[in-house]
Amino acid sequence: MSVLDTLNGEAFTALGQHVIWSDMIGNTIGLAALALGWRRSIWTWPAQFLSGAVLVAAYASAHLSGGVGKQLLVIGVALWGWRQWQRGRQQAQDGSIAVRFAGWRERGVLLGGTAVGTVAVGTLFTLIPQLSWNPWPDAYIFVGTLTAMVAQARGLVEFWFAWLLVDVVGVPLAFSSGLAFSGLVYVVYLALVVWGLRDWWLRSRASGRPVLEGAAA
Repeated sequence: MSVLDTLNGEAFTALGQHVIWSDMIGNTIGLAALALGWRRSIWTWPAQFLSGAVLVAAYASAHLSGGVGKQLLVIGVALWGWRQWQRGRQQAQDGSIAVRFAGWRERGVLLGGTAVGTVAVGTLFTLIPQLSWNPWPDAYIFVGTLTAMVAQARGLVEFWFAWLLVDVVGVPLAFSSGLAFSGLVYVVYLALVVWGLRDWWLRSRASGRPVLEGAAA
């Protein structure tokens, strides 16, 4: 039996839902990554990288190409985010990662890029049905996750709002796709996102100045 077969094997059954190893392990690491992001630890990025690598197998087993693509993006953006935080980690007075609210121009770019990206990816998934059985929600999560990670890499409080919007669609899609553990984890994400949003919001107000602008490249 290959490693991939083992990862996609059933771990346990709960309430009629079959939970596979890759879904459980990948999302558990993902929860740890989100908690590390809340604490502004640079180790959030290696954790996101590892979570994405494991979840590729989970989404492939559910035939969600958009989910597979999303995790491949997670892997790539995690490497970029790690570099961004390494360059900006000393910009906060306490030596941690500095955070701030985005400017209106940045918000416009994030919202516009998300809208255009969702339409483009959703259209692609619709034209090529083999890529996704649920094209528009899949595209929304695909692009929304990328937006959230880019905002996180730049130290923007809006990162948490982006995750909230992804979760609204991610919870029902995960359950309907047979990835029960993913659905459960998305629910836990909601609590972590609310707490993380509060923490970053307070810290951005305390700093009183823009940060991480030098790490935009």
